[in-house]
Amino acid sequence: MKLTEKELNFLEEQIPAMTEQATQIAYYTTLANGHSVVIAEGGHLVEVFPDGTKKIRKKLPAKPVRATRKKYII
Repeated sequence: MKLTEKELNFLEEQIPAMTEQATQIAYYTTLANGHSVVIAEGGHLVEVFPDGTKKIRKKLPAKPVRATRKKYII
């Protein structure tokens, strides 16, 4: 089955919402299973525990760090 350009564009537009939903599901599932999660909040890396408490783990740099791409040759 070949998709038309319109159908493909429609599906691609759904990706951000689906990504956000999947991230939220993973976040709450992790907490529900008794594990902590680490998030960026207020310029810090914060560990969130299943009971709702938070612990600051690290201050983030004031200037955003740009991700770099490494190439691997196999």
